[in-house]
Amino acid sequence: MSDDVRDVVIIGSGPAGLTAALYTARASLHPLVIEGLQPGGQLTITTMVENWPGHRDGVMGPQLMADMRAQAEHFGTAFLAGLVARVDLSQRPFTLTLDSGEVLRARALIIATGASAKLLGLPSEMKLMGRGVSTCATCDGFFFRNRPVAIVGGGDTALEEAIYLAKLASHVTVIHRRDTLRASKIMQDKALANPKITFRWNTAVEEILADERGDVNAARVRDTKTGAIDTLAVDGVFVAIGHTPNTALFAGQLDMDEGGYLVTQGVRTNVTGVFAAGDVQDPVYRQAITSAGAGCMAAMDAERWLELGDPAYHHGEAATANA
Repeated sequence: MSDDVRDVVIIGSGPAGLTAALYTARASLHPLVIEGLQPGGQLTITTMVENWPGHRDGVMGPQLMADMRAQAEHFGTAFLAGLVARVDLSQRPFTLTLDSGEVLRARALIIATGASAKLLGLPSEMKLMGRGVSTCATCDGFFFRNRPVAIVGGGDTALEEAIYLAKLASHVTVIHRRDTLRASKIMQDKALANPKITFRWNTAVEEILADERGDVNAARVRDTKTGAIDTLAVDGVFVAIGHTPNTALFAGQLDMDEGGYLVTQGVRTNVTGVFAAGDVQDPVYRQAITSAGAGCMAAMDAERWLELGDPAYHHGEAATANA
């Protein structure tokens, strides 16, 4: 076990984690970021990001994350490659055991482990991610203006994204394995009434196809009742079958909702001194910019809590004390 007790340890290195690192580093808290399985988070597997403020012409996802990491490092953030295997939040300082066996201790912990989009499990999905395959209509819909797209799923998220894409794409085909939707009635009514949205019932995606440039140009689909195979010409395939928050590590120690997302007040968890930011506690917005904003909040709250040293910390009192 390390003899050092760090003021702040951050688990996760996406927009939430790196923004938290930047703010805590500039507050001279010498944060340590444990980078996790996918350093940089989901943006490292995207291509052009056009809705990040300040980049008029867009920025490539991997470049944006590299810049954020370099900025946090410039102000004194330390980085550690590896995964957290276990945490003990029952005593202070908190202890974290890495997959290497190394044990770390922290006075404050910021959780920014994100959420993973559920995928179909097709060989082509990851290969074509960012080349026509996407898990976020808000992020990537603009690239498919006046082009045909498909969206896979039958819940509220799928129909919300279908309605959003219908404002941009030439046509949206919703592909659903069953002949009834799981989505709420109001969402069903909106989607079914939209002339730019059609439904392929009892249909499963067998494979996503690409042209000679490596960009999506079709989906091979199968009728789940007859087994018949068909090809649907589309320029984009949006997978909207849900997300899995990366919270298994904290089961039994932190409050979670029925979907597994961490329950927070602002960014504070039920354990004093433990904060959560980004997709790990946000099942609604799931944007890089909202994750970064939550990372800022977590850093500021952690700084205030460490400064006050009061286990009965309340956000309003802290804000007043630091005004």
